[in-house]
Amino acid sequence: MKREIRFLDLKAVNEPLMDRLVEAASDAIRSGWYINGANVKAFEKEIADYCHSAYAVAVSNGLDALRLILRAYVELGVLRPGDEVIVPANTYIATVLAVTDNGLKPVFVEPDCVTMNLDMSLIEKHITRLTRAIMPVHLYGTPCWSGVMNDLAERYGLKIIEDNAQAIGAQAAVAGLNGSYVTGSLGHAAGLSFYPTKNLGALGDAGVVTTCDKELADTVRALANYGSDYRYHNIYCGLNCRMDELQAAMLRVKLKYVDEENMRRASLAAAYDELICNPLVVKPAILSGCKQVWHQYVVRVANRDAFRAYLAENGIETDVLYPTPPNMQPCYAQQYGDLSLPLTCALASSVVSLPMSVNVGDGEVEYVCEIINKFNIK
Repeated sequence: MKREIRFLDLKAVNEPLMDRLVEAASDAIRSGWYINGANVKAFEKEIADYCHSAYAVAVSNGLDALRLILRAYVELGVLRPGDEVIVPANTYIATVLAVTDNGLKPVFVEPDCVTMNLDMSLIEKHITRLTRAIMPVHLYGTPCWSGVMNDLAERYGLKIIEDNAQAIGAQAAVAGLNGSYVTGSLGHAAGLSFYPTKNLGALGDAGVVTTCDKELADTVRALANYGSDYRYHNIYCGLNCRMDELQAAMLRVKLKYVDEENMRRASLAAAYDELICNPLVVKPAILSGCKQVWHQYVVRVANRDAFRAYLAENGIETDVLYPTPPNMQPCYAQQYGDLSLPLTCALASSVVSLPMSVNVGDGEVEYVCEIINKFNIK
């Protein structure tokens, strides 16, 4: 019998916490303090502890988190316009926008065919005299880290800036620069997104910068608040990139349940991995030694359009993250569109995200897998 399986139903995701969210919102509204108040301060402490980081600065969204880290390094003289930042070619465009917005040059590196993350074995050959930083992305909730990162950071004096938008709570198999295994504290700094679809999602836009570097944290905080170190005193030509109290209040409620959500996602991923047995469908790798948090469960199918149409006919919603690599987007194509990135292009033309959220039931996963296993190219 045909069933209707939503790709993501945010109302259903948030429904179990609705009373707590409403109470937290009401308390924030009644407080009369809506910017830089008690909820933001408390959330910064809580998220820093969760990420095993010394400092956290709550900001407006994930893109701004990355932009502010790079801008802070520019202000501190660590980076200069024209410097190169190594980025994965297979990522969401926000990773690259943060680089170019600061007058820096992205250097695109192909992904690993198993993890779909930045291929760390290819990084060193892309390092030049202008390379100053590497921005690994923990794509789909899989940590992108190995001893290679620690070695390159030390030997070349590079800053490692994590794009941790999709991997809160994930853990690498190898300790990072600060001795932690947790994404968000592996490198020198990290940007997190709390866009509503994330494992820890706000009820609007929100993000955070985590770091163990006090000077960087202080600079980010000032830049995000009009460049001000104290009221009406502006030491930088800053921005307005603050998290509001309402979003902080929502996130404080939901942070308590993120481990539970990640465990459910891991259970769903394990079920998909066990039940999908169609040779036309390449499943994502479940890696040993690290903790994946499965922001997305991404399969690869050569005839993607036919596959998605077939699933839709059977009531199953899917998504594609991402159909066009950043270097091929209109805003970058003139400068970077001619790069040879065959694996990146192959992934962009074949990836499909299956339903993956806490409100997807075991029976629904079984139905999705049953339909997938019957797929055949016509």
